[in-house]
Amino acid sequence: MNRILFAALAGASLTLASAASAQQQIDFSKVEVKITDLGHRTYRLEGAGGNTTVAVGDDGVIMVDGEFAPMHDKLKAAIATLTSAPVRYLVNTHFHGDHTGGNAGFAKDGAVVVAQVNVKKRLSEETSNGLSGAKTPPALDNVPSKTYTNNLILRVKGRVARLGHIPNAHTDGDTYVWFADADVLSTGDVFTNGRYPNIDFANGGNIKGMIAGVDRYLKMADDNTKIVPGHGAVANKATLTTYRVMLVMARDRIAKLIKAGKSEQDVVAARPMADYDAKVGATEQQSTNFIRVVYNSLKPPSMAMH
Repeated sequence: MNRILFAALAGASLTLASAASAQQQIDFSKVEVKITDLGHRTYRLEGAGGNTTVAVGDDGVIMVDGEFAPMHDKLKAAIATLTSAPVRYLVNTHFHGDHTGGNAGFAKDGAVVVAQVNVKKRLSEETSNGLSGAKTPPALDNVPSKTYTNNLILRVKGRVARLGHIPNAHTDGDTYVWFADADVLSTGDVFTNGRYPNIDFANGGNIKGMIAGVDRYLKMADDNTKIVPGHGAVANKATLTTYRVMLVMARDRIAKLIKAGKSEQDVVAARPMADYDAKVGATEQQSTNFIRVVYNSLKPPSMAMH
């Protein structure tokens, strides 16, 4: 992914921009899909949108996240360089359009689109942007055809994917996908590598759930596990551990300010993450947005928004 495209997507993620507005910033004709071999016929595909993970079986493919809708043909072509087998399952890690945009295209090709039940609910209804208040209409063409609540196992010949739900983390419908035979974990946006994460508090997200989700991932992973984040480079357990430190620091610092009666505006002005901004390469706006989403996921309901 070129630097300009990465910057556009990073900014879009941290402003809780709709998939449509983020999509408008991208010239998809110039996007090339980069394939990373994770071993044991498992691959990470990087194009435009969230990361895609592909597990190739003898008679079909299990795919995790389909990026933006215009990426369908390029992702399909990239998979065709790996196998002639069709995509049997497309798993959504959550409902945001940079991960679910490809649903309609791959469903038309014959794939079963799978997600946690709350993804179906969110895609079937209008949703709100927590920071701007902007509305996103239903995406009925992208609604998954198969849903689960807590856990699900998917199989193609020679491959098994174990799906689990992380409650109220990035959203209220987050899924991780564990390919034990390849020691590969796809986390969705509960983990984003090299940037502050988005916490979609208007749609069930919460910093506490993010930390709980990372704790679950850390219990599953060992030092050899390849961790495919929702965005960013493939990581390992040490990187995920460092990410958890940042989440806990953000939670504790902002919770302390809330307890002291500080408003959202006060907390932003206090710049509680200033010492960490440079570590993740965050602009002032990206830092502000991260503070705001953490604040809004922690503040008591009685506190008025500022």
